[in-house]
Amino acid sequence: MWSAGRGGSAGPVLLGLLLALLVPGGSAAKTGAGLVTCGSVLKLLNTHHRVRLHSHDIKYGSGSGQQSVTGVEASDDANSYWRIRGGSEGGCPRGSPVRCGQAVRLTHVLTGKNLHTHHFPSPLSNNQEVSAFGEDGEGDDLDLWTVRCSGQHWEREAAVRFQHVGTSVFLSVTGEQYGSPIRGQHEVHGMPSANTHNTWKAMEGIFIKPSVEPSAGHDEL
Repeated sequence: MWSAGRGGSAGPVLLGLLLALLVPGGSAAKTGAGLVTCGSVLKLLNTHHRVRLHSHDIKYGSGSGQQSVTGVEASDDANSYWRIRGGSEGGCPRGSPVRCGQAVRLTHVLTGKNLHTHHFPSPLSNNQEVSAFGEDGEGDDLDLWTVRCSGQHWEREAAVRFQHVGTSVFLSVTGEQYGSPIRGQHEVHGMPSANTHNTWKAMEGIFIKPSVEPSAGHDEL
């Protein structure tokens, strides 16, 4: 059985987006091509299955029992915003371009939990469960994901992969869909190999303008 928390409204999300604009140390851009930078708030689209990475205050009824992570087709759902952050020791200053090969945390804006995976089976496909974990953006070492991309920096128009630092799986969607209470949402899980099911692209959001000029680099994807 799934379990639900108290839930929430879009208000905290909008407040978080406004704070992204108002906090000193960088400016933000809502549109246009460019780089994904630390501190940006964005939605991520799985390019093969056309669903956005999503979470909500509903816990898995099996496995870890932690907050569930899914994929949704809607582009306007406030529960699909994630903030790009560094690890607990820093390494991702606000406005700095995210490097290909850099480890980051993806923090769910509305609930404050981090994208997470561990050795539990996922409910539908029996791949590795992906959950949202922690409180107020602080979890553990299993919240770190390496950005795999081509070039030196994560470009907003480019497809990227997220490989889990602790278990080496890739953030993936393969099409399985849940029933009630989250009917139609897609399972998100970890897979051991890079393939068409685990490419993602930055979509809607607020992107902090780069604080330094990036330079050309190498191929990581």
